[in-house]
Amino acid sequence: MSKEALNIIKKNLGYTEEDMRIFLENEKNIEILKKAPGLANKTIVVEVIGSHGCNSQHVVGDKFYFDAFGNLITKLSPKRICISALATMDRLIFGVTSLLFANQNPNDMLFNKAGCSDVGLKCGGWGNLAMEIKVIDRK
Repeated sequence: MSKEALNIIKKNLGYTEEDMRIFLENEKNIEILKKAPGLANKTIVVEVIGSHGCNSQHVVGDKFYFDAFGNLITKLSPKRICISALATMDRLIFGVTSLLFANQNPNDMLFNKAGCSDVGLKCGGWGNLAMEIKVIDRK
């Protein structure tokens, strides 16, 4: 890892020299950093595949875009994002990123769908979303 790359990490994370020492002592961090350049062209996409009564007005076909490190790409995603949907995406994204860093195809993940935490109108809630996750290569 180049000194320049390490300085970028230090700056982005707001680390001190001591923080960087601790960070670099963790072998898993080194493995992640080695794989990071290969993931720069990956985009995680969570698409709404079912929607009923969503207060944030998410509809089938809405897509939420994240980089391979799980950062929401706001300029590509809807302007309003339901917190219940976002909370559910966390679990999906964790699974996908774990597979990416293990050199596995995340699109082979069997449980790649989830629903928001609102139980839906018929069960006493307001609405519900169903979402599906996949990883695509950036163009």
